[in-house]
Amino acid sequence: MNDAVIVMPTYNEIENIEIILEKIFSLNLGLDVLVVDDNSPDKTFQKVQEMIDSNKYEDQLSLMIRENKEGLGKAYIAGFKRALSKEYKYVIEMDADLSHDPKYLHSFLENIKENDLVIGSRYVKGGGSVHWSRFRKLISSGGGLYARTILGIDIKDPTGGFKCFRREVLESIDLDKLITTGYAFQIEMNYRASIMGFRVKEIPIIFEDRVAGKSKMSKKIFIEALLKVIVLRFHKNDILRG
Repeated sequence: MNDAVIVMPTYNEIENIEIILEKIFSLNLGLDVLVVDDNSPDKTFQKVQEMIDSNKYEDQLSLMIRENKEGLGKAYIAGFKRALSKEYKYVIEMDADLSHDPKYLHSFLENIKENDLVIGSRYVKGGGSVHWSRFRKLISSGGGLYARTILGIDIKDPTGGFKCFRREVLESIDLDKLITTGYAFQIEMNYRASIMGFRVKEIPIIFEDRVAGKSKMSKKIFIEALLKVIVLRFHKNDILRG
């Protein structure tokens, strides 16, 4: 078993999953990958199982199949709990849709040595996004500003979902008490780590919009995230008390 594992939720990523996994393993960084699939109708989990059965990746690739689609947060929590049951020192969050480029993984592993949470940021010097409309960029940057202002945290990309946790951070957060499951899950995890006093660092990444497959983002999910930010702010004292 390696020191770090990537937890990668999937739902209908049959067009991307093999590509992203091959990119990761070709880097030879000594990373394990746990794919958490929510019983994808397109059978993404079958492709992952085929890759496992090929023995090409030895014991570095594993699969968890959940019965139902319950939201990104629930999938990550399940993956985190599996990772914490092992002896991993670091847990990386990463999307399967190729928007998170594996080339940044080396930087995550270097920076986590001196920090507790490393966030891949679109809004620090050197970061950004490509193939986004002006409207989507406005929504993203505006949502980040809104979350920072309401929550009072100094994280330029609070919605960032490409990141690396030291295991102590996940052990300190009561995963069963998280109040978000969708898009706001990323904000909540970053917020909790920040106000609990963990060392948080943002590193620049270029976020690339998916080419294949369908985005899971919707107006409903975005509005829900805005409302959850306010709920999180009112739960600050409860979070600090544990």
